[in-house]
Amino acid sequence: MKIFFHFWNNHIRNWNCRCFVRNICYEWYFVLFNRKGLGDQLWIILKSGSAYLRHAVCWRTGCSASQASTASTASSSSSSSSSIVTNLSKIDSAKWQYNAEADVYYQIGISYCETPANSTYENLAVFVPGNYFTGKQNSDGTYTVSVNEAGKSGNYTAAAAPIVMPINTPGYMAQTALSEYQDESAYTGQGFVYVFAGCRGRDDGAPAGVTDIKAAIRYLRYSADTIAGSMDNIFVFGMSGGGAQSAILGASGDSTIYDPYLTAIGAVQGVSDAVAGSMDWCPITNLDTADESYEWMMGSTRSGLSTSDQAVSDGLANAWAEWVNQAGLKDENGNALTLEKSDSGIYQSGSYYNYVKTQIETSLNNFLSDNTFPYDSSSASSSAGMTGGMTGGMKGGMTGGTLPSGTMPAMSSGTTSGATSTAGGTTAGGTTDNIARSTTSSISITLSGTYETAQAYIDTLNANGTWVTYDASTNQASITSVADFCKAMKAATKSLGAFDQLDAGQGENTLFGYADGSGAHFDSLLAAIVKGTDYESAFTADLAKKDSVGNTVDVRVNMYTPLYYLLQSYDGYGTSTVAKYWRIRTGISQGDTALTTEMNLALALEDYSGVKNVDFASVWGMQHTMTERTGDSTTNFVAWVNQCMEN
Repeated sequence: MKIFFHFWNNHIRNWNCRCFVRNICYEWYFVLFNRKGLGDQLWIILKSGSAYLRHAVCWRTGCSASQASTASTASSSSSSSSSIVTNLSKIDSAKWQYNAEADVYYQIGISYCETPANSTYENLAVFVPGNYFTGKQNSDGTYTVSVNEAGKSGNYTAAAAPIVMPINTPGYMAQTALSEYQDESAYTGQGFVYVFAGCRGRDDGAPAGVTDIKAAIRYLRYSADTIAGSMDNIFVFGMSGGGAQSAILGASGDSTIYDPYLTAIGAVQGVSDAVAGSMDWCPITNLDTADESYEWMMGSTRSGLSTSDQAVSDGLANAWAEWVNQAGLKDENGNALTLEKSDSGIYQSGSYYNYVKTQIETSLNNFLSDNTFPYDSSSASSSAGMTGGMTGGMKGGMTGGTLPSGTMPAMSSGTTSGATSTAGGTTAGGTTDNIARSTTSSISITLSGTYETAQAYIDTLNANGTWVTYDASTNQASITSVADFCKAMKAATKSLGAFDQLDAGQGENTLFGYADGSGAHFDSLLAAIVKGTDYESAFTADLAKKDSVGNTVDVRVNMYTPLYYLLQSYDGYGTSTVAKYWRIRTGISQGDTALTTEMNLALALEDYSGVKNVDFASVWGMQHTMTERTGDSTTNFVAWVNQCMEN
């Protein structure tokens, strides 16, 4: 049990007003503290429904939290209904349907909250391998089932099977709940329990989407005794805005900031909404500083800006340097990563800059080692394998594996190296996300056709000026600068204010709007930069506006910022249950976000206590898609989950 508290003038001030003991949610009830009268002990009384827990913590000079002796007693177990507050019925064991071809029991249209804001979205479907249930057919064709404890599917028993949940929300759009059976044998055939939870999207405003998935996870745990699957091993996975929400779910488990929103839709109270693992392809996340990182990395590829717009672009890049230098980011060896002023460009120097440059070189060198020549660039795939990781060896890096292929529902495939950005509204793979992008790209090279040798490929990269140096004897390459890489392969494809667009017309503006069809500004750093311009009044008004539970947009941005929970420089550090397992993949050439988005997430996770595995790779030449170094995304995701389950 973790209890966070501060001493302030010899009184207790809450750090986190909620904790979980054996999956039971306890609230602070009252605190007794008297150094003399209680023998240097702090007595904390916690309450959950009718259950109470008395927790005694010693308090002596020099006694650290890990050294403190503790004694606790609970009056109910994790299965006790006294710890759970809901009027929802559990999943009905007499309403299962069965698909004989796939050998899967399934239910569709299960409501996971009492007072849904939109019942079209806020329900879930569950798909369970047939061996996990013993079923008896009812007169109406449905089945009454009981869990078959001895049943095995793949490597798992009914109690041990991982549960996987897709977050298919490109551009933070809604995920419509299923209305009919769909084949998920790519997962159930491996012994996974597959749960598809509908959720609201950006038109309802943040944090609606993540709130809904959290409510669905709580409902699953509430119904744990009626279905198969390990509630300790829930994995979420998604791409783009879905990858972002998967990352948020992984970082924000049990965060109390979500409580008023969960209460508003009647989510189950008294159970955890944390997950074990998060798979994120190209996550568009950490939006509190996304505009700033975009201009720092890719602003130099813009041309034709007015004097005032150039000042905004430069101001954002400078603001990014200020943020990096106070963020507390570290490399794998614990060295601080910071930016320094440079002779050319804006803060294009320092240990952080060198780290970004090294990641680009690692991506290129992985490409050279993963592929054989002659190399047909037209057959390049978004699929790639689990052999990669960050340079220096990220925590618990996974090894490769080959399993039957499969596809994630309705998500996109990849593009070939050198592809330009697509028109606004679709990703590189063709998935509609209604995000504003330019129809053309200013990247200076085009890769197409077949390259007989690695040197021929490098020569094409250098067609408009040498920025890559290649040593054929070692099959290793290096680059001249981050700016030269971006000019050749990663140009800006979004307007100034890439996420908080100056006219509030971007998809993320709608995400932080108020469900009224209009976008709203949310970037407080950008707001400071546009002071004294025509944009100032709109930013000021939007930043001051409150939502239905009384929160201003800065709170909602924090809720949707994984780094808020992972870095000590944020107030949210240590206030959530963070997933143990992470896998992050990104197309390094995408113009949708800076490489620093995924890189910083991986760095923060690597440094976070309790995270067991961080497997990160940026895939050379790939755009905004479910990109992989080798293989395909579903096969690699399944293999990764299996390896996590072995640890």
